[in-house]
Amino acid sequence: MDLRAYTRQYAVQDNRLAALSYFGTFAVYFTALALAITHVDRWYVLVPAGVVFAFAAVRLYVLQHDCGHHSLFETRTQNELAGHVLSPFTFAPFEVMKQNHNLHHAGVGNLEHRETGEIHTMTLREWRGADWRTRLAYRLYRNPFILIPLGAAFTYFIRYRWPKNATRFGARGVLLHNLSIVVFLALLWALAGMTGLLVWLGFSFLGGMIGVFLVYLQHNFEDTYWDRRPDLDPQLAALQGSSALDFGWWFDMAVACITLHDIHHFNARIPSYRLRACHYNLPLEYAPRRIRFTEAVAALNLKLWDEDARCLVPFPQRADVVETVTG
Repeated sequence: MDLRAYTRQYAVQDNRLAALSYFGTFAVYFTALALAITHVDRWYVLVPAGVVFAFAAVRLYVLQHDCGHHSLFETRTQNELAGHVLSPFTFAPFEVMKQNHNLHHAGVGNLEHRETGEIHTMTLREWRGADWRTRLAYRLYRNPFILIPLGAAFTYFIRYRWPKNATRFGARGVLLHNLSIVVFLALLWALAGMTGLLVWLGFSFLGGMIGVFLVYLQHNFEDTYWDRRPDLDPQLAALQGSSALDFGWWFDMAVACITLHDIHHFNARIPSYRLRACHYNLPLEYAPRRIRFTEAVAALNLKLWDEDARCLVPFPQRADVVETVTG
C-alpha cells in the first residue's frame, strides 16, 4: 500500500467540521470558565468546570496548531485569521509559533538539530562525557515534578511572551499578541474581578501541565527514533519517532487528536477532525504500536537516547556513573 496516497484521502478540509470544532471549543471554553467563576464557592461545580476549561484550552492550542499547518479550514486566509484570533487564549503568538513548529517538523528525529524540538534530549554518550553541573541541570530539567509544572508555567506564561526566533519571524506580531492578552485579561477582570482572574489562572495552569505532558509523550517513549544524516530516514522519524497514544475516544476528542502524533507528522495536512479515522482505518500491517496511559506515565522515567541500543533509556545506575568517572 502507498501510505502517502492513503493519508492524502484524509487530508481534506471541510469548513463545516472546522467551524463546529473551532466555535464549539470556544463555546465550551467560555461556558466552563463562567461556571467555574460563578460557582467558585462550590467545589463540586468549580473543579469539574475548571477541568473541562483546562482541556478546552488545550484543544484551542491544538486547533491553532492545525491553523499553522493550514489544515483546519479550507483556505490559507481562513486558517491564518483563525490562528491569530486564538492567540490571546492559547498564549502562543501565532506567526512565530507557526514558523517554529515548521522547523520542528523539518528537524524531527535529527540528532544534529535537536534545537527544533520542544523537549531537549541528551544522548547516553553525551551524558557520560558531561561534567557534574551539566548532569545536575539536565536531571532537574527532566524531572517530571519540575518539567511538567514549572515547564508549563515558564513556557506559557513567560517564554511565549518572547519566544525563540521572535525577531526572525515577527517581533511586531509578538508585541501585538502580548497586547491582546492584556486586553483579554482586563476584560476578564472588569467582568469577574480578581476571582475571575485567579480561577482563569489556576485552571489555565492545569491546561498548561496537560499540554506539557502530551508534548513530552509525542517524541519521548522507549522505541522512538533518532538518527544522524545521512542515515536519517524521514518516514521513520515521522511514524516511529512520534507517538500514538491510546487514552480512549473521549480523550482524543478533548485534545483534538493530538494524541495521534505519528500520522500527523507523516502528513501534517490532515485536519484534527480526520486524524482518528485515518489512524484507526490503517490496514493491520501498518497499524502502529499504541501507547496506553500506564506506559505513558512510565515513559517519564526515560531520559537519554542510547545510540547503540537505539532506544530511550533511564539515567545510568550509580555504579555505571562511578565506572565512567573513574575509568
